[in-house]
Parts: sequence; structure tokens; C-alpha cells
Amino acid sequence: MTDPEVPKTAGDMSRAEQTGPEQIGVRKGLFGVHGSGDTSGYGGLVQAVTLPGSSTRPYGGYFDEIADELAAGLTEIPQPHNLSYDDAVEKVVIFRDEMTMHIRREHLRPVALTLRNRDSLRFELCLGVNGVHYPDDHGRELHAVYPLASITHNRRVRLEVAAPDADPHIPSLTDIYPTNDWHERETYDFFGIVFDGHRSLTRIEMPDDWQGHPQRKDYPLGGVPVEYKGTRIAPPDQRRSYN
Repeated sequence: MTDPEVPKTAGDMSRAEQTGPEQIGVRKGLFGVHGSGDTSGYGGLVQAVTLPGSSTRPYGGYFDEIADELAAGLTEIPQPHNLSYDDAVEKVVIFRDEMTMHIRREHLRPVALTLRNRDSLRFELCLGVNGVHYPDDHGRELHAVYPLASITHNRRVRLEVAAPDADPHIPSLTDIYPTNDWHERETYDFFGIVFDGHRSLTRIEMPDDWQGHPQRKDYPLGGVPVEYKGTRIAPPDQRRSYN
């Protein structure tokens, strides 16, 4: 294993200038409760919902090398499938000493293959896929996040792919990273993201006849009332407020 190249920290990371956060919505109150149902005391909370802005070069540390090698690898894919870096990558975010590459979903597979197979990259391990739901990010409500690790070079990078709620399809990576098999099923179960090409995309946590996807932010809070020591506790959005 080669010695790790540590990304720049604190003051050095100012080299990766941010274009400014992207506001996608406004959050009001806590738990999304309206009227007398909010018992949290945060009924008057108003907070902007933002995502980190795109970073500019140089990124610092080994991050620039990852971007350069990925760009070179994509152009070497045989015709007619080769593509440019700008076609595949929407933006790059350097945030808290971590690199996130936002990939267009139709180009996720060639990007993942290049990151895995190219000798200068060798991201052999995918640590799963996580779903995220941004209901106010119109046309990009559902996000899938893939943390990748290079055992060869002791490096990390994160891929993020967005899909609209009306068309929640993202290509499966199970043949590239077999460990994603169960992770994609879990993300489908909880968020409703459909991973095209998965050999058995079925529920893994919830019952087969369960309606909806419980980790989406538009899912009803509380779900099933909880019984505690003989007393039935209503879901948070149905409790009486004493404020």
C-alpha cells in the first residue's frame, strides 16, 4: 500500500473556493407539524435548506489527481461510449476535507468502472449506497450517494446521483460492486429509488405489502401508534400541544 496523500486541511482548503451554497427550500417548524400538533417548542423555527456550492480548482490534496485521471479515463473508453468529463460530472464539491462528485445518472456506470479499473485510481471498494430525499429540490428530489474507497492508494471519494421523483430510476452497480446488492434493495425499500438492472429489487426491511417508503420526508410521521406500558402513544404529528 502506498503512503496516503492527505488532503489539505483548514487554511489550505481555502484554495478550493466555494461558489456559495445552493438554497433549495425553507424549513418551518420541527417535524413538519402544523397547527396545535407541534409539541417540540420549535414551531416558529424558520431555516433555509441549502446544499454546498460547487468548488473550483485547485481542490487541494489528491482531489485534483482524481479529477484529472477520471477525465483521462473517460476519454479512453472505446467508441461509441466514450464521453467527456464535463458530460459525466455535474459539479464537484469539496466540503470538510471530503470530495463529492455529482454524476449524471445516465453516465454513472462508466464513471464507476473508470474509478474502479484505472490503475491510477483503483477505487476497488464501494461502501454501499445511501438514499436522500430533498422534496424541495424540484426535478432532483431523490439522491443516491456512493462512498468509494481505494485500498491500493488509501483514498476516498463520494459519488452522488440525482433523479426526479416522477422518474426515480438510477442504473444498478451490483455487477461492478457486488456488495451493493443488499444496499440497493434497502435504498429502494426506504426511498423508492429504482435501480435498473438489479437482479432482485425487492423489499428487504419492510413487509412486502407495505405501502410507501418510510425514510422519505413526505412520509407520515409516526406511522403506526406505539403502545407503551398499556398506553397508546400517538404519532408526533397527532399529539396535542400544551404551548
